[in-house]
Amino acid sequence: MQIPSPRPAGSTGNLLPMINVVFLLLIFFLISAQLAPPEPFAVTPPQAEAASEAQGEFTLHLAADGILAFHDTQSPAPDADAAVLAALAAQRTAYCAQNDCTAEAPRLMLRADAQTGVARLAALLPQLGQMGFAVTDLVVRAGEAG
Repeated sequence: MQIPSPRPAGSTGNLLPMINVVFLLLIFFLISAQLAPPEPFAVTPPQAEAASEAQGEFTLHLAADGILAFHDTQSPAPDADAAVLAALAAQRTAYCAQNDCTAEAPRLMLRADAQTGVARLAALLPQLGQMGFAVTDLVVRAGEAG
């Protein structure tokens, strides 16, 4: 004789559709939620142009050890830039005597070594701005395409 096994009370429904709905809602909220805080304002980062050649009226060189040079004038120590900056200012004055520097400011090309510290550049740029170089371009090399 076969005796049927009793069914458990209250388990007449299938829970699989409810579990599917819960997981779909979970996925929806995870996708639509912002996981990172929004940026305070839009920023367009700079881009190095590989096709353009560095051009400017003046070129200032900065070595990895902090030595500054302009034409044949070189600083004797990393923090002794007075002679180099004076030669650069004299050259700018002579250039502005022949050209209208108020209409278009002369461009200064800064060729700094890749190993130069940021603190050295940060200390030099305000001095160049006070000398009248409103536009100072940092010469970079094009990155390798990869």
